[in-house]
Amino acid sequence: MTRILAIETSCDETACAVLEDGRALLASVIASQMDIHARYGGVFPEVASRQHVLSITPVIEQTLARAGLTLAEVDAIAATRGPGLAGSLVVGLNAAKGLALGSGKPLIGVNHLEGHIYSAWLHEANQQNPPPAPQFPLLALLVSGGHTELNLMRNHLDYQRLGATRDDAAGEAFDKVARLLGLPYPGGPAIEIAARQGNAQAFNFPRAWLDDSLNFSFSGLKTAVLREVRRLEAEKQPLPIADLAASFQAAVIDVLFTKTLQAARQHQVKEIVIGGGVSANQALRAAFLGQNEFKLHIPPLKYCTDNAAMIAAAGYYRYSLGHLAPLAIDVLPTWPLS
Repeated sequence: MTRILAIETSCDETACAVLEDGRALLASVIASQMDIHARYGGVFPEVASRQHVLSITPVIEQTLARAGLTLAEVDAIAATRGPGLAGSLVVGLNAAKGLALGSGKPLIGVNHLEGHIYSAWLHEANQQNPPPAPQFPLLALLVSGGHTELNLMRNHLDYQRLGATRDDAAGEAFDKVARLLGLPYPGGPAIEIAARQGNAQAFNFPRAWLDDSLNFSFSGLKTAVLREVRRLEAEKQPLPIADLAASFQAAVIDVLFTKTLQAARQHQVKEIVIGGGVSANQALRAAFLGQNEFKLHIPPLKYCTDNAAMIAAAGYYRYSLGHLAPLAIDVLPTWPLS
């Protein structure tokens, strides 16, 4: 039995979790800063790092209390090393270093992106008949505010990038279009809510197929929405927010779905993992759940956004393979997955 305590502070969530044997979640606590940053229309880095300082110790203490454990009863300390906001990452990694130094436990530095992939391994500790773990080789679609990429995994911690965004990530495009339509922060959920009342065929927004490559591009789609909004405003027409949101969302999902299945077929995998904040989008989930060609692993909604449980899951496999970190490690704000 191996227990990993993990800390996640890559952006605006202060999170801690304890995980057993890479899958069974004993406790997870998240202190959200969403209400604080909503007034800015996005995450304000300096405010985020200061709030992490205030929240980190109570969050760690609450996590251990909920797990019914002391620090002496965990086997290793994992923390997000990057990518993310430098000031936010420093708070979490330094807290993990302090715990590791004080307890004599080994330290593990985890890539935030692989954490999102490993969220597909999670289940509640008391869950009866937990779902089977993903099997290799598999294709992982990582789709979040800062990243959109496809990775082939032949084994644990083995990532071969097959394609990535050339400009905006999918989540970033959602946020920018939401602001364009006057929708509140966070933009992704706001677009999804508005789209439920709209017609996805109302506007024929473009899809960037990039000559059938496995790369993505969403800047042209964002520009197309902008031009449509300006045209409607110039004609003094009220903006059909729901139709614009639904048509935009459908274009993003169409490209994500089509390219993921294309990659899965090309590399002859049998299973697909989807991770990242955008994987919480119900229309995206419905598109993938509607196919039966590949076994799908997509985490419950509470594990789609930033959390420490996913960092603990990735940290477990790093620990198992002996990927330990010295206390001298520093944060890597632009750390790529591959």
